[in-house]
Amino acid sequence: MARTHGWRGDQPGDDVEARGRIIEATMRCIDRYGAKTRLADVAKELGVTRQTVYFYFAGTEELLVAAAQHAVGDFLDRLAAHVAPISGDAEILAEGMLHTIQELPNDPYLGILLASGHTGTFTQSITSPTAMALGRMILTRFDIDWTARDYTATDLDELVELMLRLLQSFVIDPGHPPRSPEEFRAYLRRWFSRLLHSPSPATADGG
Repeated sequence: MARTHGWRGDQPGDDVEARGRIIEATMRCIDRYGAKTRLADVAKELGVTRQTVYFYFAGTEELLVAAAQHAVGDFLDRLAAHVAPISGDAEILAEGMLHTIQELPNDPYLGILLASGHTGTFTQSITSPTAMALGRMILTRFDIDWTARDYTATDLDELVELMLRLLQSFVIDPGHPPRSPEEFRAYLRRWFSRLLHSPSPATADGG
C-alpha cells in the first residue's frame, strides 16, 4: 500500500504511482545535482520523509540506478541514430565507442549506469550487472548481424565486457597527448576491424 504521508497534499493512488513519482523526482534532482543527488534531496523534492522513499527503494544507489534506467532510452535512441548512416561493423563499433565517450560528460544518467550509481566509480564498477546490461543494449541496437558472425550469447557478453573495459581505460587515461576525435576514430576502427575479422569465437574454440 502506498505511503500517504506528505506528497504535498497530492497523494499517489497506489505503490506503482508512488514509485513512478519518486523516479520522476529523482530525475529532476539528477538534472539539478547530477550523480551527487542524495535520497534526502529526492524526499525534499517530493515533500515526503526519507522513510517514505526508503519504503520503495533500499538506498540512494538503487534510486539513482532506477531513474537512470528509466532515462537511458533517450541516449540509446541518440546513439542508434548517430551510427545509422555508417556502414561497416568496425566503423559502427568505433563510432559508437567515440560517441559514448563524448556523451559521458553531458549525460549524468549514462555516467550513473556505467559507474553503478552514487558510490560507484569507473575504477570499481564498470563491469557491474547494470553496466553490462547497458552495454548489451548498446551492441544489440547496432546494425550488426551478430548471428551471422557466429556470436553466441556468451560471446556477446564477453565482447560487452571488453568494450566496457576499453571505455573505462580511455576515460581514465585518454593518452599522452590525447588523440583528436579523427585520430581516435581511426585507431578504434583499425583494431575493431582486426577483432571482427579474426575467426569467430566458436570457431576459435574449436566449436
